[in-house]
Amino acid sequence: MKTHTLPLLLAAALCAPASWALDKGASAPSFDLQGPAGAVKLAALQGKVVYVDFWASWCGPCRQSFPWMNEMQAKYGARGLQIVGVNVDARSEDAKQFLAQVPAKFTIAFDPQGGTPRSYGIKGMPSSVLIGPDGKVLMAHSGFRDGDRAELEAKIQAALGGAK
Repeated sequence: MKTHTLPLLLAAALCAPASWALDKGASAPSFDLQGPAGAVKLAALQGKVVYVDFWASWCGPCRQSFPWMNEMQAKYGARGLQIVGVNVDARSEDAKQFLAQVPAKFTIAFDPQGGTPRSYGIKGMPSSVLIGPDGKVLMAHSGFRDGDRAELEAKIQAALGGAK
């Protein structure tokens, strides 16, 4: 195998459907990470509905998910939604270049060692976990396609107590 194909194989493997280590109703693993705006702690978001999205600069579907997450944060933030994008790039410079091209209007955290995605059982990028106000996992989702938007928004609405 040629060495230039290895990154493509790795990317394909990480974009494959995930099997989850967390079950619905399990307590979401806490995290305490740094982001561009300072510390990002899951415990500080208790009482909110938290949509944790694991992403990387090299992930193509992440470029489509960011505008949708910006829209969800703007639409539901006042009702108690907090989106947290956890970047898993080994080099934060790669993440910062991505964010310069695809801005995030939600909280960003950096986890270059990958401990948080490991604790959540993340196998592919992007992957998201919806956490209820009680800190319990409501749903886990792997990938991001246009067809996912309505279903994911419906789950957010349900977690917030229905549509307004």
